[in-house]
Amino acid sequence: MKLVVVTALKENSEVVQSIFQQANIKIFSATDTQGVKSSSPSNLLDSWFSGNNPAIFDSVFLFSFTTIAQAKKTIELIDLYNENETSEYPIRAFVMPVEYSSK
Repeated sequence: MKLVVVTALKENSEVVQSIFQQANIKIFSATDTQGVKSSSPSNLLDSWFSGNNPAIFDSVFLFSFTTIAQAKKTIELIDLYNENETSEYPIRAFVMPVEYSSK
């Protein structure tokens, strides 16, 4: 068993759901979250008046406990999607092993 974790901008949540469907993942959980991107300028004078506020983005966090084959297919489809899109914020996906689970 594997745990597939996907993070994306909220406007890409339907894309991720479609990818899950193509990978035959029928059961998953989703939650809204905020993505934060903070950057420190190399020159402190560049942010003297700006306050150096981080950028906050409406994002979505989706995850599913699934098979190895479905997890691999999900990663392949997300990689393919990211290759064809020119977004500063690509869809991110991770696969983690599940060592134990309750019945």
